[in-house]
Amino acid sequence: MEQEHFFQCPHCWEDVSMLLDASIRSQTYIEDCEVCCNPIEISPTFEDGELIAFRSESIEQ
Repeated sequence: MEQEHFFQCPHCWEDVSMLLDASIRSQTYIEDCEVCCNPIEISPTFEDGELIAFRSESIEQ
């Protein structure tokens, strides 16, 4: 089960969206911004399929 989540890129400050896998309670992974292509560490947390916490941090290259 995937959910679309909108947030601001910590590099370019543009609004971006990502599909998050709600079937995994807590996860951390790196994905590139769709606007500026810089890496972002994404950490969503779900409870009963609902997003309860979301963190996005820039990754220094």
